[in-house]
Amino acid sequence: MHGLLIWMAQGTAVIAVFMFILWLLHFPLRNAAIVDVGWAMGLALLAMIYAVHGAGYWRRTLILLPMVAIWGLRLGFYLLFTRVNGQPEEGRYVELRRKWGSNIGLKLLAFFELQALLCGVLSLPFLLALHDPLKGIPELETAGAWTWAVAFLGELTADWQLARFKRDPKNKGKVCNAGLWRYSRHPNYFFEWLIWVSFALVASSAQYGYFGFLSPALILYFLLRVTGIPPTEEQALRSKGEAYRKYQKSTSAFVPWFPNYK
Repeated sequence: MHGLLIWMAQGTAVIAVFMFILWLLHFPLRNAAIVDVGWAMGLALLAMIYAVHGAGYWRRTLILLPMVAIWGLRLGFYLLFTRVNGQPEEGRYVELRRKWGSNIGLKLLAFFELQALLCGVLSLPFLLALHDPLKGIPELETAGAWTWAVAFLGELTADWQLARFKRDPKNKGKVCNAGLWRYSRHPNYFFEWLIWVSFALVASSAQYGYFGFLSPALILYFLLRVTGIPPTEEQALRSKGEAYRKYQKSTSAFVPWFPNYK
């Protein structure tokens, strides 16, 4: 276990350097949302580092590494083109700048590096799965792969539906409640969490792999209480007002469920 912690520390150091470069880039871009791109791509990079230097059982590696790489790179490029490249800074970060007041640059540096540390902690299932050379329980790995396929398709669909809604000028200022967004106010967050469950399922096949479930537990906490739903809904209420309040009353916040229009 000591050796695994060293690998985690070394991998986290690489992501810290990566985040520092992104922090420097955010100045000319004038857009701190690039940290979200770094978070997704940084996790994919960590999985690649662990796979190259680890000695994980070949079947588990062939299942988990593509899962993490495809998810991380897809999400990273999606965020890059929808929130950073040629886009105004997202409202959440504008609000952070307003709240933080002075020394924004240094405070954002701490924020970027905190994301690097979070990447290191969340990479625990990758670390455990990709460094154990022993054959595990193939049924758990298969269950994780199928869960990932469903969750990835769900997240992809939710992002596509929201992007299509926003592209239509007639929808400016309106609430997206079509497709998956009719059944959940944050279907992208729900399927994101389910993707992390799939990573933990595959990792649970390895020795000490059950510790990997700490990552989806942390993701759930952050989505529900910290960086996910709370700031996103605060921004939606600022920009859409009463229309979003009605949406909150009728639609499940997280788990997709039938709307209640009473």
